[in-house]
Formats: sequence, structure tokens, C-alpha cells
Amino acid sequence: MTATAKVAVVTGGAQGIGRCTAELLAQRGYRVAIIDINAAVSTIAAIQSSGGEVFGFVGDITREAQVEEFKSRVLAHYSRVEVLVNNAGISLISPAEQTSAVDYRRVMEVNLVAPFLLAKAFGTVMLEAGAGSIVNVASVAGLLGVADRAAYNASKHGLVGLTRTLAAEWGGRGVRVNAVCPGWVKTEMDVADQAGGSYTDADITGRVPMGRFASPDDVAHAIAFLADEKESAFINGHTLSVDGGWAADGSWETVRLRKRC
Repeated sequence: MTATAKVAVVTGGAQGIGRCTAELLAQRGYRVAIIDINAAVSTIAAIQSSGGEVFGFVGDITREAQVEEFKSRVLAHYSRVEVLVNNAGISLISPAEQTSAVDYRRVMEVNLVAPFLLAKAFGTVMLEAGAGSIVNVASVAGLLGVADRAAYNASKHGLVGLTRTLAAEWGGRGVRVNAVCPGWVKTEMDVADQAGGSYTDADITGRVPMGRFASPDDVAHAIAFLADEKESAFINGHTLSVDGGWAADGSWETVRLRKRC
């Protein structure tokens, strides 16, 4: 891999959508930098075993000083950045009236403040170069209300708003900003959420017209599309639903299920 190969930064790359995205971008020729609260050992090993170039940084993306340190490390290692994928996030399942201010703020810090800090840090590099792409991983919960998720839904709605605002500010200077809005995805986060007993696989598959969960690979390919300056050259400020039709379908359940094969 040459020193002219493009560089993609991925947050939350140790597992789930982040890991799949980092590996896919590496397969497509990007040099990858990962930041996660946990060491992305498996992701790094997988990319390196396939001949890709990657390095990882363990850090807390809610802390601006650590984001700036990560930025310095990326630039020292690669000297450039073309793509930022703001993927890292946390969930919180709790009735609104039982959600503490501390828990609410923690979700906001990780899901909304941190993407802003990373966009600010790496967007500055892209603006100086006059080119770049930022892809924020929002959610179908950023487009619709879902009960017992006041903090999560608010953070993802905010991320959609941040996406559109940065697109308006930076599009004319060569930096595109878009979001993907996945439906429920089979990841470690889903396993942890279901362990609390608040929903089952059938609740999700019954709600989705395509009758299944999204896979991390489904979302990663959408991210890679929005990252690519040729494939999505004039797409800016867009929220791309990767939800199997969840947000499009206003049918009640019996109607929806009658349409299945």
C-alpha cells in the first residue's frame, strides 16, 4: 500500500458496525485508523492479515484532549485524512420518567457531542485539503420515536441535525457530510439490549418489511458508498435509511405480515 492511499478514520472499530466498516474500507484500499474505548485487537489483526494498513488508538471520544491526541497520531502516521466515520455509540433503554440526568447526559456525550468533536478535529484537516467525506452513523431512531429510548432517540435525532448543518457549512468547501440510519442491527449492542428483556427478535422482524435484522455488512456497504468521492460525489446532507423499509412502512402488523412470501 502506497503513501498516497486514502485514509479513513473509524470510531468504535473494535466490534459491530465499526469493525465491519473498518475491514471493508481496508479491502477497498484505504489506510485505516481506529479509535475505541477498547483495544481493537481483532479488527487490526483481520486487516493486517489481509495486507491492509491500520493502527489503533485506545481513547475516550467524549474527551476533547484525547480526540486531539488521536488526530495528532493519525496525521503523524499517515499525514492525511479523507474519510471520517462517526460510528461509536451507546444505547439506553429506560422509560423517560425513570431516566436520570446523569445517564441522559452520558448518552448525549457519546452519541452526539463526540461526533461533533471528531468532525471538528478531522473536518479541519479536510477543509484545509478542500476535500473529504464524513459519515455519521445515526439510526432509524433518529427519524422516528421509539418508546423507552428518550436519550438514545434524542441523540440520534441530534446527529441527523448536526449532519445537515455541517453539510450546509462545509459542502461548498469540498467536505461532504452524510448519515446512515440503520434499523435494528445484529451486533453485540443488540445482544446486550435484548438481555434486559425489553424486546425479542420477533418484535424486530415483525416490524421490518424485509423481515430480518440488518447486518453490520449492510450498514458498512452504505457507509463505504457515502465515503466514496466518485460513487456519491453530489450527495451531501443526506440521511440514508438502511432499515429494510422500517421508516417507510406505516402498515399495521397484520397487513405487513400478509405481504410476506
